[in-house]
Amino acid sequence: MLDVRRLRTEFDAVAMGLTRRGEDLAPIERARVLDERQRNLAAERDEVRAQVKQLSKLIANLRRNGETEEAEALQAESRTLGQREAVLDEETTELAVELRDLLLQIPNVPALDAPDGADERDNVVLRVEGFDPDGYGMHQRVPHWDIGDELGILDLERGAKVSGSMFVTFRGMGATLQRALCQFALDRNADAYEEIRPPSLVSSRTLTATGQLPKFADDAYHLERDDLWAIPTAEVPLTSLAMDEILDEDRLPMRMMAYSPCFRREAGSAGRDTRGLLRVHEFDKVELLAYSTPAQGPEMLQEILERATALVRALELPYRILDICTGDMGQSHHRSLDIEVYAPGVDQWLEVSSVSWFGDYQARRANIRYRPSEPDEKGKGKATEMVHTINGSALAVPRIWAALVETGRQPDGSIELPEVLWPYLRGATRIETARR
Repeated sequence: MLDVRRLRTEFDAVAMGLTRRGEDLAPIERARVLDERQRNLAAERDEVRAQVKQLSKLIANLRRNGETEEAEALQAESRTLGQREAVLDEETTELAVELRDLLLQIPNVPALDAPDGADERDNVVLRVEGFDPDGYGMHQRVPHWDIGDELGILDLERGAKVSGSMFVTFRGMGATLQRALCQFALDRNADAYEEIRPPSLVSSRTLTATGQLPKFADDAYHLERDDLWAIPTAEVPLTSLAMDEILDEDRLPMRMMAYSPCFRREAGSAGRDTRGLLRVHEFDKVELLAYSTPAQGPEMLQEILERATALVRALELPYRILDICTGDMGQSHHRSLDIEVYAPGVDQWLEVSSVSWFGDYQARRANIRYRPSEPDEKGKGKATEMVHTINGSALAVPRIWAALVETGRQPDGSIELPEVLWPYLRGATRIETARR
């Protein structure tokens, strides 16, 4: 959520940033008007409140001195002012709620160095590693859903039978491979990131903190009876772990990682890339997330990007890094980069990680602050400030799984797997058939 004070002090800069996203400026203009009205009403309310407080002291003194008639006259005036204060307080509260609801809908302002663009076609390819379009044999040009069916490691039919379309079932070595990928990602980042196992169901406030609510409610699974939501990513509970807390600056950056199942309804995606594992409603993922100071944000963005990239390199998959343009950014993003791997069977670049810096946008929603360690110029403690949040997928299993299966397929139909995964495969180095 944007800091409303920016609408007072740097409105033109905010407007320019949102224009780069292609956003209508009417909401922030409306927000500025609401903010001014709310502050004016609050000031009037506080003035009336001070008058009531002063009258209360005078009335008490008059009663002590036996001047009952004068006290009653002031009491009547105080009641009138009290009624006015109550009206002003109610109007102030209503405007504050309306303003917050509006601010929750307004996207983050993109970083100045984020590339301009209207949509995904304007994303900038920063680099491509290990890709040779002519280096694949016909045996690798088979889609993963056919390979999975042939080897008995991916059962789309029974996944749909059990849960519906866009749910899948991994079997035998297919299931072992998806688990191995998650453990591999956790182990590779355990040197610096605290492992967390957060809940898979969260409150509405928690989902709001990361920007999924209210805008993307239709893409989430809601348990209405308990007003809980199935998490679309571990980013959601990790971001809110320090909700309503004040952290000491010397604890920052605070690095965390989590494995979790992820649930996405993706209501607007019907008919788009819905075959196989390209777009599913449930999948496993390892997430990296950090709280930082504003100054630490850019460095943490690069750190998480490099860690996610190192995992893809270790899996020996061709990859490319995209600098996401302003028109293709998520609502909460200040700066965003994607990692895509090439899958020869479907002949597509598949997004496997999105690494993003949110500025204080999420922390403001979740009320996560830090206390600066350096005193101010008067030697006193500085006021608390909002932390910045940065996150990235270490490994999102379905598309990595698909790329590995297609890339590693051999002429005899078996699949060779990267050596870094062997310790997690119970002695196997390749997949030849499902173990049942």
